[in-house]
Amino acid sequence: MAAEARHQLTGPRRDGREAPVAAPATVPLAPAEGARDEPVRLTAHGCWYPSADPYGARIAFVCDRGGVPQLWTGPPDGGEAHLLDAGPDPVSEVSWSPDGRWIAYTTRPGGGEHSRVLCVRPDGTGRRVLAGAEPGTSAYLGCWLHDGSAVAVTVAAPATAGPAAAAPGAAPTGEPAESGEPHTVGPPTGWSERDGHAVLLGGTHRGDVDPAFRALGTAPFDGAPGTGGPHAAPRPPFPEAPTVRAGNGLAAYLIDPDGVAAPALVAVEQTAATLRVCDVSRDGRLAVLRRGPRNRREAVVIRLADLAAAAAVPVADGDPWIGAFSPDARRLWLRSDADREFAALLGADLAPDGSITGLSVAAERAGADLELLAVAHEGRGAFLAWNDGGVSDLEFRPLTGTAAPDAAAPVTEAGRDVPLPHEVATRVAPAGAGGAAIALSGSQRRPGIWWLPGAGTPFMTPWSSRDEDAVPPGRRPTRPVRHRFTARDGLPLSGWYYRAPGRGPHRPAPCVIHLHGGPEEQERPVLDPLYHELLGRGFDVFAPDVRGSSGHGRSFVDADLGTGRFAAIEDVADCAAHAVLAGPADPSRLAVMGRSYGGYLVMASLVWHPELFRTGVAVCGMSDFRSFFAGTEPWIAESAAHKYGHPERDGDLLRSLSPLHRVDALRVPVLAVHGEHDTNVPPGESEQFVRAARDRGVTAELLTLRDEGHDFQRADNRRLFRRTAADWLERHLIGGGGGTAPFGHGED
Repeated sequence: MAAEARHQLTGPRRDGREAPVAAPATVPLAPAEGARDEPVRLTAHGCWYPSADPYGARIAFVCDRGGVPQLWTGPPDGGEAHLLDAGPDPVSEVSWSPDGRWIAYTTRPGGGEHSRVLCVRPDGTGRRVLAGAEPGTSAYLGCWLHDGSAVAVTVAAPATAGPAAAAPGAAPTGEPAESGEPHTVGPPTGWSERDGHAVLLGGTHRGDVDPAFRALGTAPFDGAPGTGGPHAAPRPPFPEAPTVRAGNGLAAYLIDPDGVAAPALVAVEQTAATLRVCDVSRDGRLAVLRRGPRNRREAVVIRLADLAAAAAVPVADGDPWIGAFSPDARRLWLRSDADREFAALLGADLAPDGSITGLSVAAERAGADLELLAVAHEGRGAFLAWNDGGVSDLEFRPLTGTAAPDAAAPVTEAGRDVPLPHEVATRVAPAGAGGAAIALSGSQRRPGIWWLPGAGTPFMTPWSSRDEDAVPPGRRPTRPVRHRFTARDGLPLSGWYYRAPGRGPHRPAPCVIHLHGGPEEQERPVLDPLYHELLGRGFDVFAPDVRGSSGHGRSFVDADLGTGRFAAIEDVADCAAHAVLAGPADPSRLAVMGRSYGGYLVMASLVWHPELFRTGVAVCGMSDFRSFFAGTEPWIAESAAHKYGHPERDGDLLRSLSPLHRVDALRVPVLAVHGEHDTNVPPGESEQFVRAARDRGVTAELLTLRDEGHDFQRADNRRLFRRTAADWLERHLIGGGGGTAPFGHGED
């Protein structure tokens, strides 16, 4: 299982070529910690993404109690939380160093999609940018070395600038297309000019990470019979195709936060979707990287001495922290759905050179995905969070530290269940002796952090908002009911139905079909302030998982690939039909709403089923795949090409799937919402759909939120979005609008 020489990762390039992104330079910043008596704007705030110090004495976490997600720290069992970075840029990830000296975290300047990695000492001093300060670049966190001397950071190169060139047969940019056709945006310069052929990700450039498992020929392995559900069909190899966008490139570095040692290059990808360093062995010999496009992720083991790829295994989507080494680096633990429907814990036995000598199932559950793997700092145990129908089940399982001499010997011991007071665990951060900080969400509360003291029972941290403060007094959150039904082609579907309070069980109600993003996200039974607002206006909400969603097996995730996306659009109509036939929804007062990919489905549903819905609200949705691929971030385009289709090879399919090219069928009013700094799905996707609707005499409006990207992070903007969407739906489904909102000022 040795990788071919051409698939190696290079450090200092022997051929003189440089990495696509220069080593980042550390930029010192002024302290930005908040006052000890920092005012709290939001009573019903959320806390998430915890990371504990090595002793379990304090937890760093993200909290929006000041109106925007910021970096805070606090003791788990009492005392006040302290704001470490009072800056206006939203914080997304946090990681406390194993030696306790630094806290690394990721921010999104201006609320946009480009991120940068900073670090700060626990007392608020020494704040500095580690990566992402260079114009046009973006950076995100990897793991710390186990001694805390360096942190891994991945830096994305800026897209190549240049005027757009029109594709063959397309109208020039800014000029009307032929009669009946929408305006189009030309692709970037060089769209059809590539330096030879490359696989969709990785390519054959010397020094790149390549899909190593194809070269290695990783064989299927035997799992425990009857426990993991039917094994999925083997994944197809990455197709040979031109890269999607010019100017792409990712480079991973190890950076010394003290600035003493120079950044060390770990890995390079010239045409990449993702690249993250998940763990480095304690002896410094090996590293495990997560790379590859959505639905085709893989863990690549590299040797740090020569940066050569030693092995690779397919791994699951979702949480990016997909694996960790045992203390002696003779075993690699992976969260993987290789050769199976649902993700499980795999144990890969490693030779000294990093190659895999054996692969076995360490833990699995029938019909449930392993969605979180958190290996304790000493490497002797791990927290496993299982997703069973959208609800989390958490256990702690001791791990065998070295390769088993007997192939039949178990690689894990029996675990102990960890009781959870709410439905969904979003992150587990091991700390201290068997303890952990657990981020939880649920249908009756805001996101919060619980502390697990060793073998005890989790308790809520004092700085998380109380359950009774989840919503203003007078109306409790609605607990959803799960519905199961069947699509027109026989595929099982499901969703969560929220019934408006005070409405009789047999009284039909106006209903909003809400579609999540991804497409690989999953609808979970958690309190959504948007749903609470809509329920307070008298709307029912039905939130389904159409094909392509996660949590239902890999075949379900892949069911919308290629022409399967037409069936996903039909799923939306089947979801609406179920809401009506099940009794609660009024067929004459249906609306469709969704965000990101869900926003695309809104536009598609309105033009494929123009008589089904009275109105739609499309949030950050794609209206034309061609302009989306031309305008999105290069690394997003690389990953999206696998899911939606390649903009060159599958141009006809993408055109036929684009709502903008069917806009003549639009009959009902539509509201589009977009963040002004969204570079994931550029605002032009909403703008051109609204413009095309208005040109055809259809009522259409666009709400652009300032200082926001693809995800709306600021409390004031989220409140404005909810009020505007609810007013729009009230006006077009009920009549009127502008009613009293369930959330007033100071509440989110």
